[in-house]
Amino acid sequence: MNSAQLLPALRDLYSRLPETYHLQPWELQHVLFSLGYVDDLADEAEIAAAVEVARGDYPQWRSAA
Repeated sequence: MNSAQLLPALRDLYSRLPETYHLQPWELQHVLFSLGYVDDLADEAEIAAAVEVARGDYPQWRSAA
């Protein structure tokens, strides 16, 4: 699984469970697997890359820094 495949999963996860938005990649690894978004545990680096893109899709969730 690569970040391009993870991106739709993360977008769906964030829209269904917005409380997962602030989870770290190592936490999302288990959540994505447990909820059936992925068939096996995805690499944390790939999740991190997809998270950066997915978080950019939600400007209201960006930090106000």
